[in-house]
Amino acid sequence: MVGSGGAKAERNGTASRSATGQNGYNGGGRYAERNSSSDDNDVFHTVSLHPGVHRHTVRNGSATPVSVSQVSLPCTRDSSLADELNQASSGSKKALYAEDENEERGNWSGRFDFILSMLGYAVGLGNIWRFPYLCYRNGGGAFLLPFLLMMVIIGLPLFFLEASLGQFCSAGPMGCWQFAPLFKGLGIAMVVVSGLTAVYYNMILAWSLYYLFASFTSDLPWDTCDETWNSEDCSLKLPLVSCKDQAENDDGTCTDVTSGEFVGLWNQSLFQEVTGRVRVSPSEEYWNGKALSISSGIDNLGQPKWDLTLCLLLAWIICFFCLLKGIKTTGKVVYFTAIFPYVVLFILLIRGATLDNAGEGIYYFIVPDFERLADARVWKDAANQIFFSMSIAGGGLITLSSYNRFHNNILRDSLIVAVGDAVTCVFGGFVIFSFLGYMAGQLNVEVKNVVKDGAGLAFIVYPEAVSSLPPSTLWALLFFVMLLTLGLDSQFAMLETVLSGVLDQYPHLRPRKTLVVFIICCIFFLLGLPLACPGGMYLLQLMDNYVGGMTLILIGFFEIVAVIWVYGCNRFCQDINIMIGSTMFIYWKVTWMVLSPLTIVFIFIFMFVDYQPSTYGDYEYPGWADALGWLMAAFSLIFIPIVMLYKINREREAKTLLGKVRFLTTPTDLWGPALPKYRELVTYVEDFEVDPFSRRAADKGSAYVNKAFVPDTHSVSKSPAYMSRTSLGARPHSMISDFSSISARTSNSSLHRESNV
Repeated sequence: MVGSGGAKAERNGTASRSATGQNGYNGGGRYAERNSSSDDNDVFHTVSLHPGVHRHTVRNGSATPVSVSQVSLPCTRDSSLADELNQASSGSKKALYAEDENEERGNWSGRFDFILSMLGYAVGLGNIWRFPYLCYRNGGGAFLLPFLLMMVIIGLPLFFLEASLGQFCSAGPMGCWQFAPLFKGLGIAMVVVSGLTAVYYNMILAWSLYYLFASFTSDLPWDTCDETWNSEDCSLKLPLVSCKDQAENDDGTCTDVTSGEFVGLWNQSLFQEVTGRVRVSPSEEYWNGKALSISSGIDNLGQPKWDLTLCLLLAWIICFFCLLKGIKTTGKVVYFTAIFPYVVLFILLIRGATLDNAGEGIYYFIVPDFERLADARVWKDAANQIFFSMSIAGGGLITLSSYNRFHNNILRDSLIVAVGDAVTCVFGGFVIFSFLGYMAGQLNVEVKNVVKDGAGLAFIVYPEAVSSLPPSTLWALLFFVMLLTLGLDSQFAMLETVLSGVLDQYPHLRPRKTLVVFIICCIFFLLGLPLACPGGMYLLQLMDNYVGGMTLILIGFFEIVAVIWVYGCNRFCQDINIMIGSTMFIYWKVTWMVLSPLTIVFIFIFMFVDYQPSTYGDYEYPGWADALGWLMAAFSLIFIPIVMLYKINREREAKTLLGKVRFLTTPTDLWGPALPKYRELVTYVEDFEVDPFSRRAADKGSAYVNKAFVPDTHSVSKSPAYMSRTSLGARPHSMISDFSSISARTSNSSLHRESNV
């Protein structure tokens, strides 16, 4: 058979019929004839057709052969890729990226635009804000080990799968399901998840802006205990003293012998036991008392704070202007936003490592408590963090990679971004835990008791960190600018996912893109207003637990089922092969087909077996709040079965339920590369149309027939070849196609098999 797109084309003068009497239109404009002397491993000789040309279909066992005048010079995948590589190696990189390959959709304007955008999308607040508090909540090193293991088993395989899918079809999450239209609901779920995540993610950017503005002062407001928001438990009001020549009281306090005035604490544990009071750092009191004015619980939401509301509005204005010009703007912005954070984090790491007691925090971070590894919540949180920090199953990876050129080395880029994401998580962990160790020494407590775990951890520890760097005001400004730029990368991608989903679904809105972006930003701003309330922190934590956690895991599972088990693992590997030329797929096949789905199922089961109500620090959410979280998760996932039922109900091509399912899990004629010159490379699929768009335009108004679909398995032997199971490529690992077509195989239906790439 023809290999994975790299078969040589032969020009035979005229194209004759195959020995079996069944001619095949073999992908990308190649007319295929079967070598009559071939054995079970069928060999095809191909000649290229002009883009848009489609040979006459086979009817009643006969076909109209292609004339010599229709034949053009071969255009193989190898020569196409070689031309691009020669351009790049000859110093014409700028010329290669000067014009868009896909003029309608657009492409990245530079070689590093995509890598930095992906790195900025994957490496965001999830690494610096979310990873540390999950690690802190799950015992430090006890969380690090499952996190790295999940990266290898789930993170990297799914990252590569999504990026390859988007690059191959040049479509966003709403338009990439032409290989199995039944699963289009997954695309809607991805867009909804990205939208909900963008709502609360921008609130974190608003907090960053709030702290940035608060830093424009010579004395940072979280350095003192003398402000109106400080309580009597502020650590600077309860200093630790030796109490020499002073009166040691039974409650652990120390008073002056002469005046009887309070001096400090000589025994902190005794003071805590007797009074029930706990020393609190100034940065934590500023966060809870001033920045949030946090309420007693989610049932006491309150009114939006005017200062946080203005910061939230500013965050959405920034997003609006950056999205206005699309990837051409964001592709340049990320050159700064993706690199600058590493500079600041490196400086903070150096400073943190030199502080007293920093080693205790680092020890807590890297040395696991093996007993915690038996806790299912640790593994669940590790999987959640992989999906969140690598931005898997949110549609952003598909969206960003859809702007790539077809022959971009997506494998190299995926490895760079995945490794960069893991390294940044660990790097950020070293930074924050070094300062947690320092704070533990200042408060005279264990590292695990320094602050309450939760989404606000970064806004307690990092302000304390910059306060120790002279001049503190300068470092505070640099840090919160870094936090802002770090979050903007991911926010751009999530909003671009929502935007591309809308525009792909409704192409007539493309000329009004500015208006669409404005409406999206306005709606999301209004949805985010409850997060600016005193009780908004509880709502944000709830959204992070449900929308940014289990929802992504379930979408990732169904994505694997759709691409690997319905479309076919081998077929997908061949698609990747014609893009990058790689044939090393052992690791990917093992993880895609076995390890990744089984691990996700295992985690999902234990999520219910070991289910616990949501908490924020010591606060436990009421039952109705958890029910609200489940509703938010269901709101995203419900589109998967709804779209399935809708498509099955609307389908008229097949009569039975099984027939409809089979039809809706068969690739349509639009599936494949977006440009005809790259559709010519799909030589492993028979009857693959080079330019179905022109044909559909010409046949407008007539019914479309999917030639890959077999409506009646009992009459296949009487059906023309183009209606055989293999007419759009056999899928040896397609669960549905194998099951439904097992009785349809005849001596002629095995005309073509996919090779194991």
